Amino acid sequence: MNNNSSNASALSGFGWDEAWAAEFTPLAEAGLTPARVARVDRGQCDVVLADPASGEPRTVRADSRPVLDPDPVNNPCTGDWVAVDLTAEPMAVLAALLPRRTAIVRKGAGGRSDGQVLAANTDSVLIAVSLATEPDLSRIERFLALAWESGAEPLVVLTKADLVDDAEHIKADVELIAPGVTVLAVSAETGEGMDVLRACLGASTALIGQSGAGKSTLTNALTETGAMAVQHIRDRDGKGRHTTTTRELIPLPGGGVVIDTPGLRGVGLFGGDGLRQAFGEIEELAEDCRFHDCGHNTEPGCAVQAALADGTLSQRRWESYRKLQRENEWNASRTDARLAAARLQRFKTIAKTMRGPHSPTRR
Repeated sequence: MNNNSSNASALSGFGWDEAWAAEFTPLAEAGLTPARVARVDRGQCDVVLADPASGEPRTVRADSRPVLDPDPVNNPCTGDWVAVDLTAEPMAVLAALLPRRTAIVRKGAGGRSDGQVLAANTDSVLIAVSLATEPDLSRIERFLALAWESGAEPLVVLTKADLVDDAEHIKADVELIAPGVTVLAVSAETGEGMDVLRACLGASTALIGQSGAGKSTLTNALTETGAMAVQHIRDRDGKGRHTTTTRELIPLPGGGVVIDTPGLRGVGLFGGDGLRQAFGEIEELAEDCRFHDCGHNTEPGCAVQAALADGTLSQRRWESYRKLQRENEWNASRTDARLAAARLQRFKTIAKTMRGPHSPTRR
């Protein structure tokens, strides 16, 4: 069995396909091995590759420092496909990252203007929402915008359906604010809805949601393992503590993978068109406004204001959209400023290098 067929056989269950193989051809000719990042630590990561001897999937620890980039968005992330040099000493090293097909990117924490990649190369994004407390519709809309922006297909899963009597009514409410998105009510404890959920998953699925949403319990049920530790939610407020502390790629029994992610306290959007898709009906209304640059305030012939007046569009959803829109605009301005500063710094560095140590100094 040649290397290409060995890789295809061992890695197909992890998402490897002919398109990835074609992309990897020049790297294979350079003696490098394809692998998928399963977990990232500081300066190192676990990658899954086809064992050169047995042809079976194998996890290897690799040094990721050679491919680290000043922009954190470009650094290796769980789900990335990478080229590994297995001949390097004292340990394997990442030699290159393949271009991502999709990426879940949120704004960096702590007021930073750069982004943070939660997972890469996923076909679907499972948004876990616990029914142990009343779902926050505005937060779900935020998660949906994040998921749509990734390029993958969103899927809303209402977990812990066994704890409520009106799961179907709540599901109907969520469907109203998730146009074009499948919404499921499931219980990992009783198995309710789990078969339907399995059928809806893509070859690679990322799980996102707040802490206590039941992501780790879902992961254990889907993978038929106890791979992820689970903690009970706090009785006083229904919130959970962080169980998952890092992003981890776990194979599914019938092929495919899930990427469990830590609970997200804050979900800062990082720009893009995800907001347009998450609020598609508002975008459609805006197209019917009399003026193409309508601000949807007091302009005559505003279709959005007309929908608000007759109740077709709820005030809550409109305010949620405007809030996220303002946030996107602010983040875009911060990002532009950061990029401009980075370009200026590079220019100064190049200019300094060109002057050299013997160049005359200006007086």
